Amino acid sequence: MRGRKVPSFYTNMLKQKAEKLLQEALDERQDLFLIDMSVGSDNAIKVVIDGDNGVLVEDCMYISRAIEHNLDREEEDFSLEVLSAGAASPLTLPRQYKKNVGRTLEVKTKDDKKIEGKLEAADSNAIQLKWKAREPKPVGKGKVTVTKEATIALEDIKEAKVIIKF
Repeated sequence: MRGRKVPSFYTNMLKQKAEKLLQEALDERQDLFLIDMSVGSDNAIKVVIDGDNGVLVEDCMYISRAIEHNLDREEEDFSLEVLSAGAASPLTLPRQYKKNVGRTLEVKTKDDKKIEGKLEAADSNAIQLKWKAREPKPVGKGKVTVTKEATIALEDIKEAKVIIKF
């Protein structure tokens, strides 16, 4: 059956079962949360998770086992992939912003403005960024370094990524 397209009725049943098992596993592990889950037409289940304290390989194994060990391969042929949201993945949930307070973000707003700054605060509605910029002196020639701040509503963010600095 692998590699062949499965009727959508079976895919939907498999997705519902997998979602229920996934939710039970996440209820057990409150520090982990779902970023995305999909079931392809070939019954390929893909789960992307994140965690308040990051995600270890053991966390992915825990979620994988919670799903795989409770689905019957005799009943449904499937593949399962559980992975963590990568460091370069865009932030999509308020919970991800909260766990990244203190880190530097690159934020693109819906009006195509780019801001790179330190994430000072985050809640379920907005984030607060702070950064330094060079601006012309108010009087005389030359430039002066100023600290800027912006509060951005989550609904106004097109994309936000953590900037990894080495």
